[in-house]
Amino acid sequence: MSSQNPDPLEDHITGLEPGGGVPPGETPPAEASTGGPQGHDEGGPPRGTQVAVLIVIGIVVLLCLLFFVGYIVGLL
Repeated sequence: MSSQNPDPLEDHITGLEPGGGVPPGETPPAEASTGGPQGHDEGGPPRGTQVAVLIVIGIVVLLCLLFFVGYIVGLL
């Protein structure tokens, strides 16, 4: 069962080239780029806080490693 196209003038739409392409100048211009900074600088935690967190993580990893090595060797 086939139905008729509800838009009988589909082949005569302005701005379309044969095959459905759009010629240059028929589309709106691209958006403008922004050259300046956007918003505000977020910043972040102080550098000392970052170093302290990394040191704590390193100590926890080292303790876990020592525990498993001691368990394998038979010290615990």
